[in-house]
Parts: sequence; structure tokens; C-alpha cells
Amino acid sequence: MREAILRALERSRADYTEIRVEREWRTEVAYRKENLENLEASSELGGIVRCLVGGGWGIAVFNSLENLERRVEDAFRIAKAVSAKAPERAALAPTRPVQDEVRVTLKKDPRSIPLKQKQELLRRYNELMLKHSGKIVSTTARYTDSFKEVTYANSEGTFIVDERPDVTLLLSATAREDEKNIQTGSESLGWFAGFEAAENQEEHALKAAQRAIELLGAKPVTAGVYTVILDQDLAGVFIHEAFGHLCEADFLFKNPRLQEILKIGRPFGIPELNVVDDGYLEGLRGNSKYDDEGTPRQKVYLIKNGVLNSFLHSRQTAAKMGTQPTGNARAVNYQFEPIVRMRNTYIEPGSATFEQMLKDIDYGIYACGSFGGQTMLEQFTFEAKYAYEIVRGQLGELLRDVVLTGNVFETLKNIEMIGNDLVIKGTSGGCGKDGQFPLPVTTGGPHIRVRHVTIGGKAS
Repeated sequence: MREAILRALERSRADYTEIRVEREWRTEVAYRKENLENLEASSELGGIVRCLVGGGWGIAVFNSLENLERRVEDAFRIAKAVSAKAPERAALAPTRPVQDEVRVTLKKDPRSIPLKQKQELLRRYNELMLKHSGKIVSTTARYTDSFKEVTYANSEGTFIVDERPDVTLLLSATAREDEKNIQTGSESLGWFAGFEAAENQEEHALKAAQRAIELLGAKPVTAGVYTVILDQDLAGVFIHEAFGHLCEADFLFKNPRLQEILKIGRPFGIPELNVVDDGYLEGLRGNSKYDDEGTPRQKVYLIKNGVLNSFLHSRQTAAKMGTQPTGNARAVNYQFEPIVRMRNTYIEPGSATFEQMLKDIDYGIYACGSFGGQTMLEQFTFEAKYAYEIVRGQLGELLRDVVLTGNVFETLKNIEMIGNDLVIKGTSGGCGKDGQFPLPVTTGGPHIRVRHVTIGGKAS
């Protein structure tokens, strides 16, 4: 493969050429209630060529290494045609050529584990949820694994071979009291690891089922404006979805309003607030030493000491803004060109304990986990998995139907305490952008306390 790639690069007529080849092995097992819904194993080889000619891009996708030079020529011809009509000329910020092999050592390589063994593990988790209570009426259990060998090379001298394992587990249980009261509990997990990561997760199956049962007796939240404490999970999802995407430079270019708001050096929170997109944290889902342009990953402070500090860049956006690439060009697979994406996005820990956060709240909300949400530029809506009342500095009754809404910039300014208990985790899902989904990411944070949060729910 190496010789074929180098030969194709050498003979390219483009100003710049890159080739990314992915060899992937993957399996999936899924149960719905007691039924085995999916059991599959597959492998695939594919790749993509990108050529830059006169500021225009050309792309060719392939599934065989045969005729690779012809695919490069195809991309060259497309780029040449595009450059003749392109309203704006693309350019790339300079990076140093890299020669590297990134190999992983796994306790249990998922490729060596029989599919039957994976099925049996998931069946056991699913059965634990189903048998937890007679009120559990449905379950969803899904296991996936993937092992990618990504070979990336470009005409500037970079050649990288990068192994990327990925294992996920989704455990969800639905409980019913009556026709109107139906509740769901779920646990979503993901790792940059082998099959061993998915083993011994019985406690998460039981936790999902038990939460569904407990939510049957929870009272709906009363809509209002509260001081809210976000747990580590929800804090991480909030900072990724509501703020992190705004700091992706290619997204910023498309939004003149955001360009006016997001000025480097502008205060966005208390001095203790630090928001990071960390390039490489070993063992966390979706990590690799290099992005899909061969640029080494970096640790980038989006907010540092409460002040907007940086954006996330590919080589193209970095050239456009006159700065350095941050290693954030990622593609969900070989069928797509890389775009600016996050990796490990989190709020750094502060100094407060959870007890200190609770202490002087007369009545508030402790919101935990996330069922997802929506963002529209700076406006956000997130649904917590569950919540608790905070009454005179103590946790009170369990709450459900908790929906948080607001403006991300106002919410950042309203953060008044940051916990000392950072947790960063991967989930079984992924991040979506511009049709590329699901891209593995990790999110996290400590507990954070925010004043003046609008909570939607049952009208008072």
C-alpha cells in the first residue's frame, strides 16, 4: 500500500495532494426487549483523494487501491475545473511533515473476540434490565466495536499509519405506570479501548432500569427561573453543543452575527472559567495523535481565565485567519473530506465542592445527564435525564421533564461556581455536523452552578 500511495502522490499534477485510506473491521449487536434485533460483522476498505489546484479542491473516493493514480488524476481534473470558477481561493497554513506509526496495544482486540461472545455479553445486560421490575416494559441494548487502520499521506512528505479502536455500549430501559406515565432510564458509554471495556458493566444496566422505575414516581418540574447546578455529564454536553460548535472556525465564517460576538479577548465568564478542547487524552473515545490532515493534535483553550482565547482550526481556516492549525480537521470516514470538529471538550475544574454549591440555595434545581437538545446559533435547549429539587441547601425530591433553555453567552456569564470534580467521558453516540454523523467525541466538566436558568416543564 505504501508504495502505491507514494507513487500516486509523486505523479500528481496538483499543487497539493493528499490520500487517506481506511481499513475498518466492525461489529454490532442489538436487542430490543427480548428480541435479538441485529447481529453483524463486516470489514471495508476505502479511501479519498483530495487535490488542490489554483485554490480549488477536487475529490475522488475509491474502494480499491487499484488504479490509485487514476483517482488522483480524477481529483486533479475536478480541482482544475473548480478553480476556474471558484469565488474564493483556498489555501493551507503550513505544517511540518510527519512520519509516524501509531499502533495500539489492547487487552482484548475486538477482532479476536467471537461474535457469539459479544452477543452473550449484551444478552446478559439486556436480561438484567428486563427482569429488574415488572414495570419494565421495553429495553434497548446495543454494543458496537470498530477497529480502523488509517493511512494518511500528502505531497508535502507526511506519511502516517494510525490505529483507532472504538467500543460503545448503550443500555436503555423503559418503565410504565399507566398509559400517561412512561419513563426511560439510559446509560451511554464509549471507549478508545478493546472488548474488555464493555465487560463487567452490569451496574450500568441495573442503573438504567432503576432510574426508569424511580422516574415513575418523580414529580414534573414546575416551570420557572432557578439557580441550577449541572452535573458533570450535562455540563460537558452543554459546553460542547452550545459553545464548542460556535468556536469551530468554519462555522464561524458562515455567521456574521457570531463574528461580531466572538472577539478574541472578550470576557465570557468568571476568571475561574476555562474551556478546553484537548487534542489527545489517551484512552478516551475518538482520540488520535493526528487529525485527518496529518496535523498533530493540540490542547486549545477556547476560554482562558474567563476570556475568549482561541478557535478550532483546520489548515484551511487557519490560513484564512492568519493563525496556526490546531489539529481539528476530522472526517467521520473515508467518504468525507475533513472539516473542523471537536475532540475532547470540557470545562476545567474549579475549587468548589458540591456541598459548597448546595449550601446557600433556598430553592433550586440539580439537573443530571442529557437526553440531547437543540441549538440555534447562541440559543440552546437541553433536556436533562432527571433532576432533584434543592431545598434549603439540601437535595430534595426527584424531578422529571426538566428542559433547560437560554442564551449560551448569558449562561456562561451566569456561572457563579465551578466544582473541583472533573469527569470526562465518551458515550455511545457521536457528534453531527454538515451531514457527518456520528463522529466519536468526549465531553466533560465538573459540577457547575448557574444563576437565572430558565426551566421549562409543567406550568405553575
